[in-house]
Amino acid sequence: MRNEPLIIAATSDFAGKVRGKAFPADEFDRRLKRGVGWTPTNVQITCFDAIAESPFGALGDLVLIPDPGTLIKVDFEDEHPAEQFVFGDILKTDGEPWKCCTRSILKAALKRLEDVAGLHMLGAFEHEFQFLDQEGSASGAYTAAGFRAARDFGETLFSVAANAGLNPDTFMKEYGTSQYEVTIGPSMGLTVADHAAILRELVLITAERLGRRASFTPLRDPAGVGNGVHIHMSFQDREGKPVTYDADGPHQLGEPAAKFVAGVLKYLDRILAITAPSVVSYTRLTPHRWSAAFNNLGFRDREAAVRICPVSEISDIAAADQFNIEFRAGDAAASPYLALAAIIHAGVQGIEEDLPCPEATHEDLSLLSPEDLDARGLQRLPQSLEEALDRFSADTTVAKWFPDGFAEVYTLHKKGELAFLKDKTEAEICKAYEIAY
Repeated sequence: MRNEPLIIAATSDFAGKVRGKAFPADEFDRRLKRGVGWTPTNVQITCFDAIAESPFGALGDLVLIPDPGTLIKVDFEDEHPAEQFVFGDILKTDGEPWKCCTRSILKAALKRLEDVAGLHMLGAFEHEFQFLDQEGSASGAYTAAGFRAARDFGETLFSVAANAGLNPDTFMKEYGTSQYEVTIGPSMGLTVADHAAILRELVLITAERLGRRASFTPLRDPAGVGNGVHIHMSFQDREGKPVTYDADGPHQLGEPAAKFVAGVLKYLDRILAITAPSVVSYTRLTPHRWSAAFNNLGFRDREAAVRICPVSEISDIAAADQFNIEFRAGDAAASPYLALAAIIHAGVQGIEEDLPCPEATHEDLSLLSPEDLDARGLQRLPQSLEEALDRFSADTTVAKWFPDGFAEVYTLHKKGELAFLKDKTEAEICKAYEIAY
């Protein structure tokens, strides 16, 4: 019997999970206008597939409208049908964006960046993940042997990613047990998050097709290293001129980029509940784990929350085109759309407030007292999801960046996630996230 090809209309939700509804592929053009039906309470499905308290109950109807520019078809040329999915926007039935649509929220943040500062963002997500089926000494950190242990996966992933238009860049065996890193080339605006969401799905799909299991969990083992998501960003003006770099600026940052960074660091403790939104995120975000534990700017410092990336003097690419900043206080428990939106809003707030460029740190901040940190405008980031949520939900400035009611719904979602984990041991919590992501 012939199978009917289906396409999944998808969204990246509050849990950073890709959920959706499939329709016949030959209806694609019609679905661009009518979409597929969606339910408001779906947004309260946590990463553990439990439904958090919902203000919507069983009421309401929405429409998920595909964006044809995100249509992906991956044919592995095996006995299984091709994978087809497309990301889209969740709208109310009158066509207005729904307040909890992560993709629409990012669109609004990008519009604010352009309206306030006349800037467009160029960027890319850098992902770390772990195989759950690969153990042992053959997978040594950064080694050629470690690469060979996943060569088939890496080469297959790069093939499907290239066919999907993602411009794959590098693949390597990372430091952690069975841990790998994959990077892709930069893109503009909304596509930065589209490509991040697509890449995560392609990693999971490719692993499945090769009989493997992969996980983007922020922390698989409390005694091990975590999996981060690093977001590289630079800015162009309306004419496409790069403006992140200024050879004479503080730390070589151009004026708008310096203010943007200052805003991100000022509000970082209040957006962390969005960029690092799992319980285990906060075990990873501790000193000496090569993650972020303070709201600091660093130059070539991989424990800084925001890092100024180096410029290669021997590259064939001009310094202004190379120069970028890297946000390091995030992981794949976050929707790439929400994470990027929160970062952009914080940065634009810094531009609006005309904040001065922070000084870059050059020492181990964990050795400083709270008083010394405070004197330098630095602080230890929240050390639990509960603390991060409290800071997020209590800040009226941050709430105004998002649609009315978003903060309340998001907080309820995360409290539902916390309730699911109540009374579980640390090992059980890590295992739950390993399975979820």
